[in-house]
Amino acid sequence: MKVSVVTPVLNEVRVGRALDSVFGQRYDGEIESVVIDGHSTDGTHEVLARYQDRVSAYVSEPDAGIYDGMNKGIARATGDIVAILNADDRYADDQVLRDVADAFERHPEVDVCYGNIAYTSDDGTVTRYWRVGRSRRLKWHFGWRPPHPAFFVRRSVYERYGAFVLDMPIAADYELQLRLLVQHSLQSLHIDRVLVHMAPGGATHRSAATIVRSNLDCGRAWRQQRLRGGLLVPVLKPAIALLQTFRRVKI
Repeated sequence: MKVSVVTPVLNEVRVGRALDSVFGQRYDGEIESVVIDGHSTDGTHEVLARYQDRVSAYVSEPDAGIYDGMNKGIARATGDIVAILNADDRYADDQVLRDVADAFERHPEVDVCYGNIAYTSDDGTVTRYWRVGRSRRLKWHFGWRPPHPAFFVRRSVYERYGAFVLDMPIAADYELQLRLLVQHSLQSLHIDRVLVHMAPGGATHRSAATIVRSNLDCGRAWRQQRLRGGLLVPVLKPAIALLQTFRRVKI
């Protein structure tokens, strides 16, 4: 089973660490690395040049944001499974893609696999965990969702249902997951271990304004897909995030 790993990047020299975690995977199947650079202007190009012989597809051009970059990568991916690994994140160990591919092979009825993540600083310190369980519709009404960095999808799913919408520049990953797992009720599987070390921060946590906008967009995603029951999501989603932060609860 071939796995495509899409890495969008813009002015992020830590992309070398992300790619090292991809090429360091101990997986007998084929791994395809697709790097989409949004026309970086710092030293990112020099870092990427070190991987040019191992990257399967590389694009460097201005884009309309990170989700546009992800869409470009998905369009170029040829693997059976598509993963998205942001430039400042990395896989937790060298068995991640093996475990993910094995889960898909053992469960041909499953279209989506996802795991847990650990928020990890550059020095390797884990600040908190994001642990999830099975996707159940009721949980979505209370703000639940899988962590997108550890979200793996069959490429055929993107071909059938589309990729990221670009009118939600902060919450397009949530909209995609809601569309696949709730609107279309695709079969999913939770791999109960940490798959990705994620850098703290991110576009949705840069300020109070972006947090509010992200949560409002999550509610808008329910309305756009004509799903009932999403009115409380903008309120309950940040509340659950606080529980994760301060109590490290499993939800």
